Amino acid sequence: MITLFTTPKAFLGPTGDLQRNALMSWARLGGGVEVLVVGEEEGSAEAVLEIGLRSVGPVSRTQAGTPLVSSIFALAQKAASHPVLAYLNADILLLDDFLPAVDRIRKRMNRFLLVGARWDLDVEGALSFSDDWQPRLREAVRARGRRHPPGGSDYFVFPREAEIEPPPFALGRAGWDNWMIYRGRSLGWPVVDASESVTAIHQNHDYSHLPGGQSHHRLSESAENLRLAGGRRTVFTLWDADWQLTRDGLHPPPWTLRRYVRHIETYPLLRWHSRPLAEMTFILLNPLKAWREWRGRAASAWSRRIRRRTESVP
Repeated sequence: MITLFTTPKAFLGPTGDLQRNALMSWARLGGGVEVLVVGEEEGSAEAVLEIGLRSVGPVSRTQAGTPLVSSIFALAQKAASHPVLAYLNADILLLDDFLPAVDRIRKRMNRFLLVGARWDLDVEGALSFSDDWQPRLREAVRARGRRHPPGGSDYFVFPREAEIEPPPFALGRAGWDNWMIYRGRSLGWPVVDASESVTAIHQNHDYSHLPGGQSHHRLSESAENLRLAGGRRTVFTLWDADWQLTRDGLHPPPWTLRRYVRHIETYPLLRWHSRPLAEMTFILLNPLKAWREWRGRAASAWSRRIRRRTESVP
């Protein structure tokens, strides 16, 4: 039925526990599920063997050694055994509402991109996958979980033959997940927000695996991702999904003032594929935001200039 794929970080310390938790939850979704682990990070071969998954690789990387999204997707599409693919970040726990949601979409649509919000939850150490593991997690989400803002997406489901063709984005850096939603909309696919139907649980973690322990938003690879995506106008969020999957079925989201303004903002980009018109429309509708963006870009450019001058001094 479906092939799940991911590229984990090294299986070391707490990160290794969280990633094993995620992979174990995927492996317990039931029959017709294949899990591909793309890449050759430290400890991944042992985890694949332990849980009974498939390993695919090696994956191409940036100059800094970060896996490329384009390589990950190409490897998965070539190796997958099933007609539907799902990319997930390697720290996401899935429950038994995931496959039914995918099946409901497949019965209605041939082309689609299924996305959704996650629940952020503190999880310590290895989980016990006893018979009641799912009710326990659901209760933990109700008691302590926090719904993540709509700007970040951690899973994408789409038909295997779909021509996603992502640019060489750096995985785990900002921007590429937003581009995925833009890509689906720009190709005319239904982009379905399954936040109300899928309980995707993100296990909270720190940024010790990144340079300086800082958030990925501050890294130069995130800036490069934004450039490859085509700029800030391609930063789409769950607000840009044009369908919703709820308990009541599949339907367009209700029109609100916010959605209507966003529809006008994105119309030149999605209908005419015109970035200049999209930029002009954004400025007209959001002069204060546009000013802040310009000021931020100017400050960043000035900082880079000062840094280059400093580095060139003998």
